[in-house]
Amino acid sequence: MLLLVDLDGVVYRGAEPVPGVAAVLAARAAAGDDVVYVTNNSMWYRADYVTRLQSMGAPVSPDRIVSSARATALYLRDLVPPVGLALVVGGAGLVHELGDVGISVVYSGDAAERWKANGRDAAAATGPVDTVVVGLDLDFTYARLACAAEAVRAGARFVATNRDPVYPLEKGLMPGAGSLVAAIETASGHTPVSIGKPGPLLLQVAARAVGADVAEAVMIGDSLVTDVPAAQAVGARSVLMLTGITTRAQVAALATADQPTEIAEDADELAIVLDRLAGAR
Repeated sequence: MLLLVDLDGVVYRGAEPVPGVAAVLAARAAAGDDVVYVTNNSMWYRADYVTRLQSMGAPVSPDRIVSSARATALYLRDLVPPVGLALVVGGAGLVHELGDVGISVVYSGDAAERWKANGRDAAAATGPVDTVVVGLDLDFTYARLACAAEAVRAGARFVATNRDPVYPLEKGLMPGAGSLVAAIETASGHTPVSIGKPGPLLLQVAARAVGADVAEAVMIGDSLVTDVPAAQAVGARSVLMLTGITTRAQVAALATADQPTEIAEDADELAIVLDRLAGAR
């Protein structure tokens, strides 16, 4: 069985592991399941995820990490005409993934400093960028917003790694990449291409990583906005974890067609649910 596993709110919340989930995934891998992690989080490089997951006891290798940053890099690599220079609003992981596929970047923090030094001239600050790539940027500022919006208005492609409005940390929900994307969309008047869930691309790339049919997968996530719709988009089954951003009451309010295949309150219930799904096919 192919398990496509979200990270934030499922395997961990911020720096804290969700109790028992890594052990459940390790047991499934030992039983022969393929475990691939699919996350809309674009801040980190694949190697960072490997180190973090290994420290929690989760089964992982670099080829089993498909983040929205990685999928965005692969999408941009294959565009025609090719990307010449990309303005990146996001973290170091996104920059690293773009560099891995040969894309030259201007970091939005550097552009913002030039914007302030050049009398708020966004065109001079960004240079000849033809693509604006937006992920989660913990240092997002008005100057970075101004530079990105001006580049999009000037004709640059506008690509969002994902549109998650929030993401879960130990002490609650924080603004997600979608909040930044929405600001640039409002300021520029243009709508981006979005790579992450709930679109199908992340899950399709993840399934290809292990040579599996994505329709045979089980998506394990915590979001009714991204994870469950992404599974439905590719014809896969889904398990909604109530360890992240969704409550049981929110599930109950959904139409039957929009509900997940299964719901798990915690790791113990996840283990039971996965046993049941493994026996169903």
